[in-house]
Amino acid sequence: MPLGIRPMVDFAFKKIFGTPANKQALISLIDAVLQPRTPITDVQILNPFNYKEFEESKEIALDVRCQDSSGRWLNVEMQVGAYAGMLQRLVYYAASMYASQLATGVQYIELSPAISICFLNHLLFRQGDQAHHRFRLTDTESGRVLEETIEVHTVELPKYNLEEETISHASRLEQWVFFLRNAQDYDGATLRRLLPGIEFDQAIKTIEIIAAKTEDRHMYDAREKAILDFKFAISGARREGLEEGMQKGLQKGLQKGRSEGKLAGTIQALQQVLGDPVTPDEELMAKAPATLEAMAAELQQRIRARGE
Repeated sequence: MPLGIRPMVDFAFKKIFGTPANKQALISLIDAVLQPRTPITDVQILNPFNYKEFEESKEIALDVRCQDSSGRWLNVEMQVGAYAGMLQRLVYYAASMYASQLATGVQYIELSPAISICFLNHLLFRQGDQAHHRFRLTDTESGRVLEETIEVHTVELPKYNLEEETISHASRLEQWVFFLRNAQDYDGATLRRLLPGIEFDQAIKTIEIIAAKTEDRHMYDAREKAILDFKFAISGARREGLEEGMQKGLQKGLQKGRSEGKLAGTIQALQQVLGDPVTPDEELMAKAPATLEAMAAELQQRIRARGE
């Protein structure tokens, strides 16, 4: 019988990877993303799983903060919803971890790397098939990288096309993606056959406990409902925002009295709904009508995709 527990739900994700007894699962997940020259041998979880965190939190994503055996500071999280400013927030988290080390009396030369890792159950970069992005401080001319400083990793789960028949031969990151996306559809024995190893066994045992334990299952169900409610609210807000934005754009276009003005106003309204920087009037009006039409179509497609 399928376990029915989705590891992407924040309660399950945090209990799997934020429980100190499951260190091997967290280490394997981080190693799969970073692929460091020297594998991680240990982690210290700085904000371990606890029930009170979920009783009081109204957020849809809760992170796992830790420090690994080489001294790196890491923030690992699962995001099921899309919102403006995601990348900026991930950079902020990494920069905060990097800067906060100075408060302990560490000298600049002793600063350890700070890394944000975010698994997303939505598309962040719609152009291209690359699923795992790694951002570092890089010189744009020489390509020289400031090693061992700040990194941001994004892993877009929907971009992976994984099959049960081949998952045993996939990369470790692909195996973890398969687990995060599909564990709810399998029983424990089948998952262990598909994903052998102590790291996956720890993760599978945890979702078995959630499925069987009344207190855990109630908390999981409440968090899953919160996620669905959040998605519904966001979807409704986007629809209302799009309708209002389109109306404002059309009004602005009518006032300008030109088709270019209509398109410019629509583009600006759509950019506001998406949380994108709004292109100034003069820049839009300098573009050809065909270019404006293409911009509006691309923005409308992004909004429709978010609502799916």
